Amino acid sequence: MKTLRFGIEIETIGQTRDAVARAIQTVVGGTVQHIGSPACYDPYDVVAADGRRWRVMADSSLNADRSRQAEVVSPILTYDDLETLQEVIRAVRRAGARVDSSCGIHIHVDAARFDVGALRNLVKIVNKQEQLIEHALGITEARRSRWCRGIDQGFLAKIERQRPSDLEEMNRAWYGYHNRAPQHYDHTRYHGVNLHNVWFRGTVEYRWFEATLHAGKVKAYIQFALALSAKAINARASSSKRRDFNPATAKYDFRVFLLKLGLIGDEFKTARLHLMARLEGSAAWKGERRDTVAYRAAQA
Repeated sequence: MKTLRFGIEIETIGQTRDAVARAIQTVVGGTVQHIGSPACYDPYDVVAADGRRWRVMADSSLNADRSRQAEVVSPILTYDDLETLQEVIRAVRRAGARVDSSCGIHIHVDAARFDVGALRNLVKIVNKQEQLIEHALGITEARRSRWCRGIDQGFLAKIERQRPSDLEEMNRAWYGYHNRAPQHYDHTRYHGVNLHNVWFRGTVEYRWFEATLHAGKVKAYIQFALALSAKAINARASSSKRRDFNPATAKYDFRVFLLKLGLIGDEFKTARLHLMARLEGSAAWKGERRDTVAYRAAQA
């Protein structure tokens, strides 16, 4: 997971694009340029001291006056850039940007190492754990129904039946035809796991994440996306049988899933804490503790 390249989009409101760009500049150095084109995005670019370009642009889906819409788009990042990214997020928050329910976070993982087998694995792994993932990430019903829909069951059935042998066959399964020239706003993009971007810009996009300017949570989201990607790339095969969601054991179940993804040990302790925070139950055991059950039996 630490060798996979990634990028991130963080949607914010409440502050101008110019102010957000200048906040990013305080961390990465370099210069701020008002590009202004295309006018619908009115982008500002921060050309960092290392030559990489951070972009801040408008997004019409955000619930704010256009002058206060600021979507931060990172350059290509590596795992070693996580600390810098966290400092960027803190600077943007200090500058007065904020988030609301209209905002989201999209994480893009470089698709160069995803062959057709890895994409099949990813779809199956997510389908199996999707309800658990959606509850853990706190995805609202409104976002699930529009911006980050679940695994398309027709698509899943098709790839299990046809077993695409290369990316071109996977392309046909995803779009329903051989899409040789994917466009940005293709209707298939609005899924929690968006494979449209594999052919449009060469990334696997994860659209699940509710927006936040909490640097620790963003780091946890990225670690989760990278670990999930690495699992799909390295697995020989995967099961797609959908797992029922049990609120009473959800925290334990998700902890086990995270450990299977490789998020083990003190290094990922904070990530596990953030990712499991919304779930009920205990992370240490499944169901009620034995001593509690014994106590209740004795009192009966």
